[in-house]
Amino acid sequence: MELKFTVAGRIAKPVEQVFEAVVNPDQLSQYFTTGGAKGRLVSGAEVTWDFHDFPGAFPVLVQDVVANDRIVLQWEADGDLATWTTVTMTFQALDDGRTLVRINEYGWPETEAGLRSCFGNCEGWTGMLCAMKAWLEHGINLRAGFYK
Repeated sequence: MELKFTVAGRIAKPVEQVFEAVVNPDQLSQYFTTGGAKGRLVSGAEVTWDFHDFPGAFPVLVQDVVANDRIVLQWEADGDLATWTTVTMTFQALDDGRTLVRINEYGWPETEAGLRSCFGNCEGWTGMLCAMKAWLEHGINLRAGFYK
């Protein structure tokens, strides 16, 4: 069984604003990367993301970026697994002015440790979507003080 997941959510903002909130490190640091993000997400870049709940900057390899449509990343699934997973985010403008964001991740080894890491990342991306919605729609940082 391949370990993978997809999470999705609708954000009441135009696709351009939602997309920019992910690719712009200053914005991403406001609601997701609690320790800070360095580097704009552009095809071929290597950026870093840091989180208070998982201290230490994570390298993120940006495979593909299509403005207002798709972001494809690779990052280490878990230091103990020595495995890199692939994350694909898609952005769909909806007729009512909202944006549907889907996040898919796959690539873990089919082991107990791989399963734990997969579930952990599913939780993390779900939290990211919730935090992005709260920040973009209401200016609230859900992650502030949540982990420390």
